[in-house]
Amino acid sequence: MPAWQWLLDAAGVLLGIVLLYGLGLVLRRRLLSRNGGTFELSYRVRSSHAGRGWLLGLGRYSGESLQWFRYFSLWPRPKRVLQRSQLVFTGRRTAEGAEQMSLYPDHVVIACNTPDGVVELAMSPASLMGFQSWLESGPPGTDWTRPPR
Repeated sequence: MPAWQWLLDAAGVLLGIVLLYGLGLVLRRRLLSRNGGTFELSYRVRSSHAGRGWLLGLGRYSGESLQWFRYFSLWPRPKRVLQRSQLVFTGRRTAEGAEQMSLYPDHVVIACNTPDGVVELAMSPASLMGFQSWLESGPPGTDWTRPPR
Protein backbone atom coordinates (compact mmCIF):
# COMPACT_ATOMS: atom_id res chain seq x y z
CA MET A 1 0.00 0.00 0.00
CA PRO A 2 1.46 3.40 -0.98
CA ALA A 3 2.33 5.98 1.67
CA TRP A 4 -0.36 8.42 0.53
CA GLN A 5 -3.04 5.81 1.26
CA TRP A 6 -1.66 5.35 4.78
CA LEU A 7 -1.78 9.10 5.28
CA LEU A 8 -5.33 9.27 3.95
CA ASP A 9 -6.42 6.45 6.27
CA ALA A 10 -4.73 8.13 9.23
CA ALA A 11 -6.43 11.45 8.41
CA GLY A 12 -9.80 9.66 8.19
CA VAL A 13 -9.28 8.00 11.58
CA LEU A 14 -8.19 11.32 13.13
CA LEU A 15 -11.24 13.07 11.69
CA GLY A 16 -13.48 10.33 13.10
CA ILE A 17 -11.94 10.72 16.56
CA VAL A 18 -12.42 14.50 16.47
CA LEU A 19 -16.06 14.10 15.41
CA LEU A 20 -16.71 11.56 18.20
CA TYR A 21 -15.11 13.90 20.73
CA GLY A 22 -17.31 16.79 19.54
CA LEU A 23 -20.42 14.62 19.70
CA GLY A 24 -19.45 13.53 23.21
CA LEU A 25 -19.11 17.17 24.31
CA VAL A 26 -22.53 18.05 22.89
CA LEU A 27 -24.19 15.05 24.57
CA ARG A 28 -22.49 15.79 27.89
CA ARG A 29 -23.64 19.41 27.77
CA ARG A 30 -27.22 18.31 27.06
CA LEU A 31 -27.15 15.83 29.95
CA LEU A 32 -25.75 18.41 32.37
CA SER A 33 -28.31 21.06 31.46
CA ARG A 34 -31.39 18.84 31.19
CA ASN A 35 -32.61 19.74 34.70
CA GLY A 36 -31.92 23.47 34.29
CA GLY A 37 -29.87 25.67 36.56
CA THR A 38 -26.74 25.64 34.37
CA PHE A 39 -24.83 28.72 33.25
CA GLU A 40 -21.44 29.68 31.82
CA LEU A 41 -18.98 29.87 34.70
CA SER A 42 -15.22 30.28 34.45
CA TYR A 43 -13.01 29.19 37.33
CA ARG A 44 -9.53 30.43 38.13
CA VAL A 45 -7.31 27.47 39.00
CA ARG A 46 -4.02 29.38 39.31
CA SER A 47 -3.50 32.93 40.46
CA SER A 48 0.30 33.00 40.43
CA HIS A 49 0.40 35.14 37.24
CA ALA A 50 -1.87 38.16 36.86
CA GLY A 51 -4.73 37.50 34.43
CA ARG A 52 -3.86 33.84 33.83
CA GLY A 53 -5.13 30.49 35.06
CA TRP A 54 -8.75 30.68 33.88
CA LEU A 55 -10.69 27.64 32.66
CA LEU A 56 -14.03 27.89 30.86
CA GLY A 57 -16.82 25.77 32.17
CA LEU A 58 -20.38 25.31 33.26
CA GLY A 59 -21.88 25.93 36.65
CA ARG A 60 -24.87 24.00 37.98
CA TYR A 61 -26.81 24.50 41.17
CA SER A 62 -27.54 21.26 42.95
CA GLY A 63 -29.25 21.74 46.30
CA GLU A 64 -26.80 23.33 48.70
CA SER A 65 -23.84 23.22 46.32
CA LEU A 66 -22.57 24.84 43.16
CA GLN A 67 -20.94 22.32 40.83
CA TRP A 68 -18.36 23.40 38.26
CA PHE A 69 -17.70 21.32 35.14
CA ARG A 70 -14.85 21.89 32.69
CA TYR A 71 -16.07 22.82 29.22
CA PHE A 72 -13.83 20.62 27.11
CA SER A 73 -13.88 17.49 29.22
CA LEU A 74 -15.93 14.33 28.79
CA TRP A 75 -15.82 13.53 32.52
CA PRO A 76 -19.44 13.37 33.82
CA ARG A 77 -18.67 14.49 37.39
CA PRO A 78 -17.96 18.05 38.51
CA LYS A 79 -14.33 19.11 38.77
CA ARG A 80 -15.07 21.38 41.74
CA VAL A 81 -17.99 21.57 44.21
CA LEU A 82 -18.56 24.70 46.31
CA GLN A 83 -20.88 24.44 49.33
CA ARG A 84 -23.23 27.37 49.90
CA SER A 85 -22.62 27.34 53.66
CA GLN A 86 -18.87 27.80 53.10
CA LEU A 87 -18.98 30.60 50.49
CA VAL A 88 -18.75 34.27 51.43
CA PHE A 89 -19.05 36.76 48.56
CA THR A 90 -16.34 39.41 48.95
CA GLY A 91 -16.57 41.50 45.78
CA ARG A 92 -16.64 41.85 42.03
CA ARG A 93 -14.50 43.51 39.40
CA THR A 94 -14.21 43.72 35.65
CA ALA A 95 -11.75 41.57 33.74
CA GLU A 96 -8.34 43.22 33.36
CA GLY A 97 -5.48 42.77 30.89
CA ALA A 98 -4.98 39.19 29.76
CA GLU A 99 -8.21 38.14 31.48
CA GLN A 100 -10.16 39.91 28.78
CA MET A 101 -8.80 37.42 26.26
CA SER A 102 -9.42 34.39 28.49
CA LEU A 103 -13.01 35.15 29.50
CA TYR A 104 -16.24 35.89 27.72
CA PRO A 105 -16.57 39.61 26.83
CA ASP A 106 -19.36 40.53 29.25
CA HIS A 107 -18.31 38.42 32.23
CA VAL A 108 -17.41 39.94 35.58
CA VAL A 109 -14.91 38.43 38.01
CA ILE A 110 -16.07 37.72 41.54
CA ALA A 111 -14.14 36.67 44.62
CA CYS A 112 -15.46 34.41 47.37
CA ASN A 113 -13.82 33.33 50.60
CA THR A 114 -13.90 29.63 51.44
CA PRO A 115 -12.21 27.62 54.18
CA ASP A 116 -9.56 26.67 51.57
CA GLY A 117 -8.85 30.28 50.60
CA VAL A 118 -10.06 32.75 48.00
CA VAL A 119 -11.90 31.41 44.95
CA GLU A 120 -12.28 33.53 41.81
CA LEU A 121 -15.15 32.92 39.40
CA ALA A 122 -16.27 34.73 36.26
CA MET A 123 -19.86 34.90 35.08
CA SER A 124 -22.31 37.16 33.28
CA PRO A 125 -24.02 39.94 35.25
CA ALA A 126 -27.36 38.07 35.05
CA SER A 127 -25.74 34.90 36.41
CA LEU A 128 -24.13 36.97 39.16
CA MET A 129 -27.57 38.18 40.24
CA GLY A 130 -28.76 34.57 40.42
CA PHE A 131 -25.59 33.53 42.27
CA GLN A 132 -26.03 36.24 44.90
CA SER A 133 -29.70 35.29 45.32
CA TRP A 134 -28.72 31.64 45.73
CA LEU A 135 -26.11 32.57 48.35
CA GLU A 136 -28.54 34.71 50.34
CA SER A 137 -31.40 32.22 50.24
CA GLY A 138 -29.89 29.76 52.66
CA PRO A 139 -32.08 27.27 54.49
CA PRO A 140 -34.24 28.38 57.43
CA GLY A 141 -32.32 28.69 60.66
CA THR A 142 -29.16 29.99 59.02
CA ASP A 143 -27.33 32.31 61.39
CA TRP A 144 -25.91 35.11 59.19
CA THR A 145 -24.16 36.76 62.15
CA ARG A 146 -21.88 33.77 62.71
CA PRO A 147 -18.80 33.50 60.48
CA PRO A 148 -18.69 30.40 58.26
CA ARG A 149 -16.76 27.36 59.46
